[in-house]
Amino acid sequence: MFAGIHTRLRLPWTIIMLWVAMHTSASAGLTVVSQDFPDHGAIPQKFTCDGENLPPQISIADVPSKTLGLALIMEDPDAPGGTFTHWIVFHLPAQVRLLSQGTAPQGARQGRNDFDKTGYGGPCPPPGRAHHYLFHVYALDRQIELPDGATRKDLEQAMKGQVLAEGSLTGLYGRRQ
Repeated sequence: MFAGIHTRLRLPWTIIMLWVAMHTSASAGLTVVSQDFPDHGAIPQKFTCDGENLPPQISIADVPSKTLGLALIMEDPDAPGGTFTHWIVFHLPAQVRLLSQGTAPQGARQGRNDFDKTGYGGPCPPPGRAHHYLFHVYALDRQIELPDGATRKDLEQAMKGQVLAEGSLTGLYGRRQ
């Protein structure tokens, strides 16, 4: 009799524990959006190598109150040679909620991208299907003290164990055959 009750209670208890684990994560989500394109929408040509090659406007919300710094990594996971890093921004003040179109905020530092340049390098995929471009934003429990031109590896190493929350925005861009 009790074995049957125990079996019937196990499934609901498992579901409750799973829900608690999902909703009490130590790393809550940031909201990352752009007025220039919707999440999973097309990135306008202006922000690509086929246009003005300017960084789009990025807005950040739901930043934890204990945040002391922010960082951003833009990547193309669909690149033929593997994930390609287009933009690295760090040493962003904790109160920044907007990265304006065409610029990095004052005081921010920019890393070296996979074009081997410091700063933004817009989407520039080979002809064919559209690629996904992910703008990852990280809320950190300390300010990252790296010089301009630091690599993605440098930044990721410096962020280890420092991420309070993260969020991302995905845009699409492709070039015709």
